[in-house]
Amino acid sequence: MKSAVETLNPTRVRLTVEVPFEELKPSLDAAYKKINKQVTVPGFRKGKVPARVIDQRFGRGVVLEEAVNDALPKFYTDAVKEGDINPLGQPDVDITELKDNELLAFTAEVDVRPALEIPDYSGIEVTVDSLEVTDEEVDTSVERLRDRFATTTAVERAAAEGDVVTLDLEARVDGEVLEDGVATGVNYTIGSGELLEGIDEAVTGLEAGGTATFTSELKGGSAKGRESEVTVKVTEVKSRELPALDDDFAQLASEFDTLEELRADARERLVQNKKYGQVTQAQEKVLEALLELVEVPIPEKLLAEEIQTRKHNLEHHQLGQMGLTLDAYLEMQGKTAEEFEAELKEQAEKGIKTQFVLDELVSKEKLSVGQEELTEHLMRRAQSSGMSPDQFAQAVVEGGQVPVLVGEVARGKALATVVEAARVLDDKGEVVDLNEDEDEAAEDGEAEASAEGESGAEAAPAAEAGGDEAEGQAKAEG
Repeated sequence: MKSAVETLNPTRVRLTVEVPFEELKPSLDAAYKKINKQVTVPGFRKGKVPARVIDQRFGRGVVLEEAVNDALPKFYTDAVKEGDINPLGQPDVDITELKDNELLAFTAEVDVRPALEIPDYSGIEVTVDSLEVTDEEVDTSVERLRDRFATTTAVERAAAEGDVVTLDLEARVDGEVLEDGVATGVNYTIGSGELLEGIDEAVTGLEAGGTATFTSELKGGSAKGRESEVTVKVTEVKSRELPALDDDFAQLASEFDTLEELRADARERLVQNKKYGQVTQAQEKVLEALLELVEVPIPEKLLAEEIQTRKHNLEHHQLGQMGLTLDAYLEMQGKTAEEFEAELKEQAEKGIKTQFVLDELVSKEKLSVGQEELTEHLMRRAQSSGMSPDQFAQAVVEGGQVPVLVGEVARGKALATVVEAARVLDDKGEVVDLNEDEDEAAEDGEAEASAEGESGAEAAPAAEAGGDEAEGQAKAEG
């Protein structure tokens, strides 16, 4: 077999392959055996029909077509290896010549990973938020804890902001009560904004037994997004009392003896959260800076597939679980279809670019993934998926997704390498040392690299996938 590679553009090549006919002989023999099992010829036992009879009765062309379909995947894969290319996706195969007992020739056009030059990234400098925690932030944290220990007491007076009211609700659209528009015994804190728009104004001032009617856009159910006339009845009013902010509260709500210790712990927790946030910010900003340094051509076919995949996942998974259509989602976001498509394209381009660049870094820095690293990543992924580690591992193996997980970890390590080399300052100009938080945020690095790079750009199975496509193309050409 002879093959040659022609570069059509930075992301696409054409393989030209010539195969001497003798190399087709194993596939030709297999073709005769396969056809033998499928046909019945009078005078011959099934499976014992001579090759010359098959040629006479069914045509040599049928046998050649079967042999070529069987052989093409192997010849294509061999040509990929010989040409030392990294194919992406499936090839477009065209049989250019098929001479019986002489020659098989075909071309295969396929997208490839572009050759990238990763420049010196040690000069990257980014700014993140400082670790300053204000007294107001501590107050807010303590108040949230205090709110969890609030008590309620039934009162005989008009409802006011902050009270907890028990409500019966009935929603009508076009004068008809909705089947799913009736609810009783709903507890609601006035001013929380957790129910329908307009309900705070409607129930404020009502005593137990009082009713009111207001108009509001429904947030869920069969008439989601439609204007509805809602009748609300208050069946009970409860005042809400917060515990006093003192040492007794600290002992009730925590392991601390004094309010001062509780506040000190709240401050420390806020600092730790901000440290974690610094790492996340640094990863995001360093990645942005790195991508700006590298020119990355993107295969058009791969980009189109990535856009379609992201749109499908949004429509049929995320929005589907929320009971939203794409049109309703765009209306909620205040976006036009054109703006949405443009954003989707930008996200897809960034995802593909991120994967290409980080994969190139993995190669350049000779980064490897150890068994322990892979196991830790698998455990974290299992936890986030709601599956047990054993179940998740089995699903990964059965789905052939182990290389994908390895890629996620490797890209996370590549991003961490760049972050480590970068100069990170806070918004006060102080140098930030991220090393102490590096392990804690390792998963975020992997998640960032994985989320940005969730494209169809995985090259490992491309040759096998291409072989299947080659077979289909051969049938079409034949």
